[in-house]
Amino acid sequence: MSRLIVFSDAALETLWSTKNNIANNWGSKQADKFLKRVDKVLALTAVQPYMYKASSIEVTVRKGFISKQTSFYYEVHENEIIILFFWDNRQEPFFTG
Repeated sequence: MSRLIVFSDAALETLWSTKNNIANNWGSKQADKFLKRVDKVLALTAVQPYMYKASSIEVTVRKGFISKQTSFYYEVHENEIIILFFWDNRQEPFFTG
């Protein structure tokens, strides 16, 4: 059973920020490629929501990977998956511990 993918406001903001950063640095073709990869990974996650391990932040939050440079954090619910935000792995961590 495939779950519905729902984007939080933060997820949409960080997704478009990442896409724009890619477009500015490497061109629109690479940005489009990134968005296609996001679609593919999220479609797989909708079918297999537990394929990524729980994050060290919170056990109900899971960390998925778009690429070596980009991760996403999400919560699994009965009928939906809520995408919390996307993260550039080259950034400093947002938490300690």
